[in-house]
Amino acid sequence: MARPRKSQLSREILVERALALVPKIRSRAPECDAERQLPESTRQDLRELGLARVLQPRLFGGAEAPLGGMVEVLNTVGSGCGSTAWALAQYIGHNFMVSQWPERAQREIWGQDEKALFAGILIPSLGKAKKVRGGYELTGRWPFVSGVTACDWCILSGMVEKTEGPSEERYFLASKGQLKILDTWNTMGLIGSGSHDVEVENLFFPSHLTLPIRHLKGGESPGRKIHRAPMYRSPSYMTFGLLISSASVGIALGMVRDYVKLAKTQVALMSGKKALDEATNQIRISRATVTVEAAQALLHQNCREIMDLLETGKKLPSDEKRTKFRAAGAMAGTLALEAGNLIWDAGGGRGVYLNNPLARAYRDLCAATRHMTHSWDLNGVTHGSVRLGLPLQNPSL
Repeated sequence: MARPRKSQLSREILVERALALVPKIRSRAPECDAERQLPESTRQDLRELGLARVLQPRLFGGAEAPLGGMVEVLNTVGSGCGSTAWALAQYIGHNFMVSQWPERAQREIWGQDEKALFAGILIPSLGKAKKVRGGYELTGRWPFVSGVTACDWCILSGMVEKTEGPSEERYFLASKGQLKILDTWNTMGLIGSGSHDVEVENLFFPSHLTLPIRHLKGGESPGRKIHRAPMYRSPSYMTFGLLISSASVGIALGMVRDYVKLAKTQVALMSGKKALDEATNQIRISRATVTVEAAQALLHQNCREIMDLLETGKKLPSDEKRTKFRAAGAMAGTLALEAGNLIWDAGGGRGVYLNNPLARAYRDLCAATRHMTHSWDLNGVTHGSVRLGLPLQNPSL
């Protein structure tokens, strides 16, 4: 097993860097939305600051931070720019997934570029793959590939057709240059996330650049041969909701912060009263603050619980725990939207102007909470059914 090297990155350093980045990405908001993708300056900042590397193994220069590190980084970045945080969440999550790939794949990518940004799309039903000599060929088209225009690599997903038995769910590492990016992202929120469709046709992948779903469900994987930290036993899909909701909670935190600042100077046009003197605004700010902080606490509590399970237990999280962590992510997103709605109502008519930062953040939050990881109905039903003794129906968990 390769020996971990000393990394220059840490959880604390990355949070400090994220805080320093916030005013920059706030100032780039018009450019980000106009281009419908992350500006090149933001792409370079994410690479150089290493924010996407919070969960990356130390062996390849990452911080190898506990899961709570991703919450802190994304909460911070989200408070400055929802689109940047949304793309960064993909880069952090898919970067973590790459740690499960064979050593040859990791050295082929990170050995050449430790700062690589990984986008991805985890909808295997939209890709069709077949086994060929030396690897696989994949054909498909996938929507919602957030951050793809600024990425270096992208994880694609597909079903491998078999002559006997069920198809196999498998994942594929493609360089950005191998993708056809289709300009489809014209939306009301997260405008700058560049979440376009991508397409490939009969694209060949050598075997070491592919991975079956069983190695993303936790436990032993090819990557575990070189990364022995407990975190790399974690099921990827189990934590995905906590990851994505960390960006949404960050957006809501920014809305609360910005409105508190605004309310201290804003005067109502009809009454001439200051916004801060209105009891209705006072109670909205109080509730929004407590609500978004509850969402934050929920994310951190579940990340700590996962780390405790991985560090102290030989067994992987049970089906009930896996579904609970997904449900917790959905609830955090639900709370973030509740807080955002309170601030939106407090903002009054001025909030509808496109140049109002609250309007952009609110649109971003509404778009973010459409993601399936934020669906309380979907994730709550899955968790509730398992708690009642019914079998887990989600094959990815």
